[in-house]
Amino acid sequence: MDAETRARIFEPFFTTKESGKGTGLGLSTVYGIVKQSEGSIWVESSLAQGTTFDLYFPMVNEQPAAPRTSVPRPSLATEGNAETILVVEDEDAIRQVAIRVLARQGYTVVAANSGEAALVEAAALGRPIDLLLTDMVMPGMTGPELAKQLREQQPELRVLFTSGYSADAVARQFGLTDNTWA
Repeated sequence: MDAETRARIFEPFFTTKESGKGTGLGLSTVYGIVKQSEGSIWVESSLAQGTTFDLYFPMVNEQPAAPRTSVPRPSLATEGNAETILVVEDEDAIRQVAIRVLARQGYTVVAANSGEAALVEAAALGRPIDLLLTDMVMPGMTGPELAKQLREQQPELRVLFTSGYSADAVARQFGLTDNTWA
C-alpha cells in the first residue's frame, strides 16, 4: 500500500474497498484491541511487495485463569412479546446488520441514519421506545444529544451507545470522565 493509505488504515470507517463492500472497521477494531491491551502494532508495506503487521503485547508472568464453565443462555425474546428498539447508525452496512440481528431475536426495530431522522421516527411511532441503540459519533446530532432529547419525552428510556472509536477517543471527544454518558 502507498504511504497515504498506510497513514489512514487504522481510522474507523476508512476502507479501500468500493462502496458497500466493506465497513472499514476491521483494522480499527484490531488497533483498539491492541491498544486496550497495552500493546503496539507496527505496519511495513511496499507497493506490489506486500504488507506485514507486527503486534507486540506486554509479557505477563501470571498463570492463565481456569476456563469458565458455560453458563446457560437466557431465553430470547419471542414474537408477540417484542420490545421496540430504535437503532440509529449513519453507516448503512452496520445499521442493516443491527436491524437483521435484532429482528431475528424478536424485537420490533425502528431504524434511522441520523439523530434528526431518529427524532422523526420516534414521534411517528406513537408509543414508547424500550431501547435506543445509537452510534456516539454521527454527522449532525451526536448520539448523546439524541439521547438527551428523547429522554426529555421519555425519561426512563434505556440507551446503549456504540462506537467504532476506542473508549478513550470517545471520552476525549465528549469530555467524559466516567461511564455516565447520557
